[in-house]
Amino acid sequence: MSAPYQPDPFQPRRRCTREVAVGSVKIGGAQPLRIQSMTTTDTRDVKATADQAERLHGAGCEIVRVTAPSITDAEALAEIRAELDRRGVPVPLVADIHFTPNAALVAAEHVEKVRVNPGNYADKKRFEVREYTDAQYGEELERVGNRFRPLVVRCRELGRAVRIGTNHGSLSDRILNRYGDTSLGMVESALEFLDVCEHEGFFDVIFSMKSSNAQVAIQAYRLLAARLAERAGGFEAASYPFHLGVTEAGDGDDARVKSAIGIGSLLEDGIGDTIRVSLTEDPVREVPVARSLAAPYDERWSAEVPTPVTLSVPPYPADPYTHARRATRTDGEGEFAAGGDLPVRVELELGPPPAAPEAALEALSTALAQCPELACEGLVLDVRNATDLEAARAFASAGLTVPLTVRAPAALEAACGIGQRFIAQVAQVEDSFAPVANRAAEHGVAVEWALAVDRADWARAVRAGLDAQPSLAAFSAESGDPAEVRLLAAALATYGREDATISLRHRANPFVSLDAALLRAATELGAPLCDGIGDRISLGGFGGPERDLRLGYRILQGARLRTSWTEFISCPSCGRTLFDLEETTARVKARTEHLRGLKIAVMGCIVNGPGEMADADFGYVGSGPSKVNLYVGHDCVVRNVSEGDAPDRLVELIRERGRWSEPAA
Repeated sequence: MSAPYQPDPFQPRRRCTREVAVGSVKIGGAQPLRIQSMTTTDTRDVKATADQAERLHGAGCEIVRVTAPSITDAEALAEIRAELDRRGVPVPLVADIHFTPNAALVAAEHVEKVRVNPGNYADKKRFEVREYTDAQYGEELERVGNRFRPLVVRCRELGRAVRIGTNHGSLSDRILNRYGDTSLGMVESALEFLDVCEHEGFFDVIFSMKSSNAQVAIQAYRLLAARLAERAGGFEAASYPFHLGVTEAGDGDDARVKSAIGIGSLLEDGIGDTIRVSLTEDPVREVPVARSLAAPYDERWSAEVPTPVTLSVPPYPADPYTHARRATRTDGEGEFAAGGDLPVRVELELGPPPAAPEAALEALSTALAQCPELACEGLVLDVRNATDLEAARAFASAGLTVPLTVRAPAALEAACGIGQRFIAQVAQVEDSFAPVANRAAEHGVAVEWALAVDRADWARAVRAGLDAQPSLAAFSAESGDPAEVRLLAAALATYGREDATISLRHRANPFVSLDAALLRAATELGAPLCDGIGDRISLGGFGGPERDLRLGYRILQGARLRTSWTEFISCPSCGRTLFDLEETTARVKARTEHLRGLKIAVMGCIVNGPGEMADADFGYVGSGPSKVNLYVGHDCVVRNVSEGDAPDRLVELIRERGRWSEPAA
């Protein structure tokens, strides 16, 4: 697939979409990003569901989704809608449909939008391997279309919207056999359903392309944007809005980081009209996270569009629909080396040099001892003047055991030689590159050019850095803007130095909350990492060295680049869930979170279970009231274990497969 998903990847603008009304709330066009969530109550418990929907609305949720796994549940939606109207809660409702087209038709009578999953609306997953002829495939499409068409016609008559919500974990056997378990398969699955909608003259459609793997979600949304632009005749034609989300993200900081990587990266691309952050927590807690993710883009997109800068560099990455890490040379030696085949390095941003270096080092060692499983692979100091210069020398002489990098304006080349690496901040192309390179050569110090020049001067600045250090130059983008990082990689490739390493460096904004700062860091670092860019990352200002270091490794794990803990793929719960998912996830975590490199899925029901567990090593899935099935990959190996015994049996299963290790004392 070579078609672009965005006309200018170096200066993205918001994707052009039509407005789709979901009751009183409009999605797409020039509307702000809309915030959604989903109830976790039993849908047939009308009061409990209405209570939770009211709480969500009060927290700022603009659209509430409710599961309708049966006709009885779909009928209960009428009572829920009536109860919310009686209370004066005007929030639009969405019926979530899996497996039951008849329930969808009932639900459409009572709610403002119906969500269908193309993978299971007319199919049941059997994991069958089968070769389809074109004629057989056409027959399958006709069968699926006939199942979906009555809902499309009824929604058109009633003025309802439809979300075609593809999930990576529940693609049909037909799609898997033809396209594989891929982002292309997700897109083709959705377009099959769109063909039915357009044939019936129905255009109030919203799409989602969700996955528990942020990389896959990014690729699928991008690919769908490109395919829809082709169908519409270009990027200027209004297309269909997108609902963004990373499904089964889990809980805590891990879930927030993974969601910010997936959702934030797409928003940076100008893609997205409504979002939901899926947490295995009280759904009300999803709302402020989603609002915090959306806020910068609502502000950015409502501002005047800047005049585009013409840059003679090719798009980057060349293939935005697959992940491949940039191939770079190994930069540095020994413990300070990065790039090449080495994992992305994690460093700490310390800020200005401390006045008392010995005490600062002792405090740093104490903090890092709280996370002995994680390596601090470098320290970064900021030097701004002569006073800082002397303090940095004292700190470097205080018995450091970790490689030190000093960052300073390019004019302050005297800072070269204090540590093993010098970050020269370049504010304009006229800054003198040669003196920095000469001083660095005298001291045997590597230089990283941190560019903060005007976008129109970007290519010239890259050229100047390469000329100053033809064989050693490394770079970073001072702004942290993912589009500028992408531009940096493209400019290096243009000059034949695509092997130069790129660092991604981030300090928390002190004027926002730590929660908002965490989401911003995950977006600004995660977006380039998912594009394959980045050989080092560094973070600071998130509450101390321990938190900074943990966040760095969380971002790498969320981007699927470096695994440091057990990864939990757990769904956010809903009315289909067959046990207390939040409590169960906590119990499973307590037993297994020390298993480095393992992926464990905790699912409340079977809707996405087997498919998402194809990406997990082990799965824990509700099979009935207080009953659990245990999986290896997508194979069910233990059935109907009691909920109380299931965590122990899961541990036994991990032992039997040779993946268990005892937790550290």
